[in-house]
Amino acid sequence: MAMAKLAAVVASLYLYIVLTRQAAAAGAGGSTSCHGGKAVGRSGGGRARPMVKAVFVFGSSLVDNGNNNFLNSTGVRADYLPYGVDFPLGPSGRFSNGRNTIDALGELLRLPRGGRIPPFADPGTRGRAALHGVNFASGGSGILDRTGQDTGKVLSLNQQISNFEAVTLPDLRATAANIRGMKGHDFLHDCFLPKSLFVIGTGGNDYLLNYYQPRNTARPQLSDFTRSLITELSAHLQRLYALGARKFVIFSIQPMGCTPVVRASLNVTGAGCVEPVNGAALLFNGELRSLVDAAGPRMPGASFSVVDSYKIIKDLLDHPRKHGTISTPVSIGYDDIGHVDL
Repeated sequence: MAMAKLAAVVASLYLYIVLTRQAAAAGAGGSTSCHGGKAVGRSGGGRARPMVKAVFVFGSSLVDNGNNNFLNSTGVRADYLPYGVDFPLGPSGRFSNGRNTIDALGELLRLPRGGRIPPFADPGTRGRAALHGVNFASGGSGILDRTGQDTGKVLSLNQQISNFEAVTLPDLRATAANIRGMKGHDFLHDCFLPKSLFVIGTGGNDYLLNYYQPRNTARPQLSDFTRSLITELSAHLQRLYALGARKFVIFSIQPMGCTPVVRASLNVTGAGCVEPVNGAALLFNGELRSLVDAAGPRMPGASFSVVDSYKIIKDLLDHPRKHGTISTPVSIGYDDIGHVDL
C-alpha cells in the first residue's frame, strides 16, 4: 500500500499545478464581484487564502475518506490494519496506508484542518464543518447504481449527488445566511459554488465489480458497456452543473490490470499485469477525454481538469527508482474484493 500513498502525492501535485495555472488565468481577467474576498490570493495580513472556497468529493475507494465506516451492512471497509498504518489517526476508512489523494490535495489547496475534508456520513459534518468541503465518496461504488451492490451497502454516485443536493446544499445555505460576508440570496450559487472544486474519482469498480464479475452472464461488448458508463457519467456531471458546480476535476481510471484482485483472480505471478483489463481502462479514459472535450456547449462556464491517473500509476510501477521506491510489488488497489472473469 506504500505505492498508494506515493501516488496520492504525485497526483495531487499534478492537479495543484493545473489549478494554480487556472487561478492565475482567472485572476488576470479581473476581480470578482462577490463580497467576502477572492478565492485566490492573500488576506490583508499576508496570510495565504485557500485557493478554492471548498472541495466536494464524489467517487469510490480511491477518494473515500471514511464514509463506509458509517454503513453497517457494507462489506467494503478500511477501518482496520494494515489500512492507515502510516496515517496519523490510524485506520480511518481511507483505502490507503496513509493519506489519500484528497488529503494531499486539500493540504496543497490550503484548506483548514490540514486539508482533511470530512466525510458526509459523519453526523458532525454539518453547519460550519461543511463550509470548506464534504467528501461523499463510498468505497465499492461506481458510476452505475448496481455496481458494488453484491458487496453490501455502498453509496452509488447517484446517491452521493442526491446527498449533496438534499442535505449538504440546504445546510450550506442555512449556515451561510448566518455568517457575515456570506449573506445574500444568491451568494451560494453566485460566489461560493462556482469557486468550489468538484472532484470525481470513479469508474474502475464498474468494470471490476460489475462487468468482469463471473455472475455477469449477459455481458455486452466492452465498447458498448464503456459508452453506457460515459453516458451515465455525463448525466451525473450535468446534474452537478445544474446544482451550481462549475470547476470539475475528474480522475481517469488507473491501470486496473495491475491491481492485486485482478492478478490474484487470474493467477498472475511476478510483476506482470493483465493487459486486457488495462485495455478497458484505456478505452474508458479515451472516452472520458472525448466527453470533456464536448462538454462546453452543454455546460457553459464550466471548466474541467482530467488527472491522468493511468499514466501516473503506470510510471510509478514501471520506474520505481525514479520516484524513490526500491521495489514495487504491485500494490495499487481498488477495493480488493470479488473475482474477475475475462
